[in-house]
Amino acid sequence: MSHALHEAEKAYSENEVPVGAVIVYENTVVAQNHNRIEQHSNPLHHAEILAIEQALSTVGSKWLDKCTMYVTLEPCSMCAGALVLARIDTIVFGAFDSKTGACGSLLDIPEHPLLNHNPIIIRGILGRECGEIIKMFFRDKR
Repeated sequence: MSHALHEAEKAYSENEVPVGAVIVYENTVVAQNHNRIEQHSNPLHHAEILAIEQALSTVGSKWLDKCTMYVTLEPCSMCAGALVLARIDTIVFGAFDSKTGACGSLLDIPEHPLLNHNPIIIRGILGRECGEIIKMFFRDKR
């Protein structure tokens, strides 16, 4: 999660909402990225989506079934759906997101019983630190 926090700090310095994501395959980091929505003028460029694309290329597969994603903020519905479709094995997130979180807070897409894949979800790892960088970012914006 510390690598994901480092990515969030990069996003903060680039005036992006500070969310960082890292994907690990067999104890090796295969992707790391952060939000680039403002930078690319693209609402789809969440840290998770960019990391998924990078990991698929690195792993050389269309699935991430032996991978774990570490992300500083609870994934939204788009990202949670993408993680299910990519068949990621485990999602580990830091801060909960009561407004858009789709891994237990607002919705729970990855654990929906009718989906063909249900990743393991580990919630709240370094949650205080992950939440603090988001709070600082929005406090600075006001």
